[in-house]
Amino acid sequence: MSCALLCPCFYKKRKATAHTVLARDPNSMDSASSLDVNSGSEKVSGADKVPPSPMRVPPSPSRFTMSPKLNRIGSVHLNMSQVVKATRNFSPSLRIGEGGFGTVYKAQLEDGLLVAIKRAKKEQFENLQTEFSSEVELLSKIDHRNLVKLLGFVDKGNERLIITEFVPNGQYGKTLDFNQRLEIAIDVAHGLTYLHLYAEKQIIHRDVKSSNILLTESMRAKVADFGFARLGPMDSDRTHISTKVKGTVGYLDPEYMKTYQLTTKSDVYSFGVLLLEILTGRRPVELKRPPEERVTLRWAFKRYNEGNLLDMVDPSIKEVIRMEILTKMFGLAIQCAAPIRNDRPDMKSVGEQLWAIRADSLKSLKKG
Repeated sequence: MSCALLCPCFYKKRKATAHTVLARDPNSMDSASSLDVNSGSEKVSGADKVPPSPMRVPPSPSRFTMSPKLNRIGSVHLNMSQVVKATRNFSPSLRIGEGGFGTVYKAQLEDGLLVAIKRAKKEQFENLQTEFSSEVELLSKIDHRNLVKLLGFVDKGNERLIITEFVPNGQYGKTLDFNQRLEIAIDVAHGLTYLHLYAEKQIIHRDVKSSNILLTESMRAKVADFGFARLGPMDSDRTHISTKVKGTVGYLDPEYMKTYQLTTKSDVYSFGVLLLEILTGRRPVELKRPPEERVTLRWAFKRYNEGNLLDMVDPSIKEVIRMEILTKMFGLAIQCAAPIRNDRPDMKSVGEQLWAIRADSLKSLKKG
């Protein structure tokens, strides 16, 4: 599965190392790196399967740690000389991503801590000031295991840097099995549910896509890149905010593009497209496929309505999946990607449905 991004990304153009599942695909409308579940033929063994998530989507905010205060930014304090040393003067060998905002480097601090340092492109300072400020401000307010954590930042002179935790990104070259894909979907749903309901202020990510989903070594998923994120409505009687359309082709909510009204349901739409990627292994736009199959969402709607679910499953998934499970998974993806926002569930409901599907899947495995 793969896709890409039109906005700044923490880990674009990922190198093909043992610690990445991101791969660039030139045949996609999205040309940047992505969560790649088709990058190799080697199967993930049972010993590598993701363990059960210990935290369900919470019924109340009390189940989450409160968001950190702004003064908790700076758990990593670095000056420019320290950054230059940690990145070996921004060595190309440590470059792990590149996007509209700038270049991302892997860096090791003096205490041995690995971090990711995103360096803004100097020629775009003025244009990207909003994105930089937005990302720092919003990242400072969130603290959740399925969201990339801000550790510090530098905004001085002609340098703007964002320092985040380093996410090594899984097992390169190994095909994700169905259970791992389901766990990834659940993790992403947890992260988005937190942003929408339990953060200090409601946050709309606005660029949910596979290249913004990073995997830890234990294959837990973290949502990255808050450069396009926006705070939700400040007034309780407002249902949306009006803003210019930003995001990635193939994931953009059609109602948002038409009305310029941004809501949390725009993230739900993008999640629906992402879930289809997870299940089918197809990018949102497949340029090399026949015209009727190039837009994955349209292709999926048609196949789903015809009942051809087995033909929709990524052929690299070798295990047998019960039709009941497939029906629920594809049905949820289609519902999330509904053209009209009122027809989409909220992310909390999505997470709960995914947990129910997971429980059913585990039961079927035990009956096996």
